[in-house]
Amino acid sequence: MEVILLEDVKNLGKRGDKVKVADGYGRNFLIPRGLAVEATKSNLRALQHQRSLDKDREKRERSDAEQMKATLDGLHLVVTARSGEAGKLFGSVTSSDLVAAIKQKTGIELDKRRVQLEEPIKTIGDHGVTVRLLPGVVANLNVKVEAE
Repeated sequence: MEVILLEDVKNLGKRGDKVKVADGYGRNFLIPRGLAVEATKSNLRALQHQRSLDKDREKRERSDAEQMKATLDGLHLVVTARSGEAGKLFGSVTSSDLVAAIKQKTGIELDKRRVQLEEPIKTIGDHGVTVRLLPGVVANLNVKVEAE
């Protein structure tokens, strides 16, 4: 029996793959659990249509990410924070603070998990920060932390 996988199945294949399985495994396990559908002509056409939609969506997301990268690359952000003697901050500048500063300056909303900080910024001065928009699309920011 040939089936089209709707989900990734360990040791069998990835979502969208057309695989050959034993009849009982397909009818009694994969299809009832919603992991696969039988590979009929109409299901194969639906799979091809879904793949083309996914490609178009991916192209659109990549072009949006490239535009964001062009805006964010080399952007100079100034963040103020309370500090003590010797340039140490009382708190720290986190990725949430940087996302808020980016939104205020450019209007771009980002998820804080996209901002890559090895550890929060705890000193006054210039710091380089990377923002991973998509795999292979990375923007570099310059962040200047000033005392309040």
